[in-house]
Amino acid sequence: MMHPDTNLKWVNDEIGFGVFATRFIPKGTAVYVRDALEVKVERNAALLKNPAYQDIITKYSYVDAKGDYILSWDHARFVNHCCTPASLTTGYGFEIAIRDIAEGDEITDDYGLLNIEEDIPLACCKTGCRKVARPTDFDQYAGRWDIIVKDALSHFYLHDQPLLKFLDPTTLQQLNQYLEKGVSYLSVRTQKFDSQDNDPDLLFLRDRKVGSSGMERSE
Repeated sequence: MMHPDTNLKWVNDEIGFGVFATRFIPKGTAVYVRDALEVKVERNAALLKNPAYQDIITKYSYVDAKGDYILSWDHARFVNHCCTPASLTTGYGFEIAIRDIAEGDEITDDYGLLNIEEDIPLACCKTGCRKVARPTDFDQYAGRWDIIVKDALSHFYLHDQPLLKFLDPTTLQQLNQYLEKGVSYLSVRTQKFDSQDNDPDLLFLRDRKVGSSGMERSE
């Protein structure tokens, strides 16, 4: 579920839709939560082998730490990639704003945290673009992402959190334990899925893209 102060907006014919803030969203705000309404397609589900659904699932979903495909029921599936994103995935089942997001700004994330299974070319227009999002990004950048996420989490209870009620009790308890005591931090690494190259249930998806719209985009 996306933050309520967002809407869907057409970017261009190449990118398609993107998600934009309709009001100021301060750093430290949860902008997406994996809630109970999200659609989970298990990695060995027959649906993934159905040609009528393959493109939809692989284009608009992300892969979780268990290897299942998560398809958002709302416009969260249209969040685009940026190498200097507005938000990052945390180890607590939500994405957090890592900087202030002004009204009208696009809310982007980093596809390197979505357990992509192949290299994805990025059409970048900003300095520092990686040019390609790779499955190895998780290992290469997790340490850097954790530093950024921890900084953003330090602002968590300084602002209104309209998505807080959608966090499951166990996750909320883990989050509060870290925020209140500074212990048991859940790294972004906990979101990584370690697929096996010889897994027959994944081979048929090896040449497909996993993520949301605008896959080849980087700002």
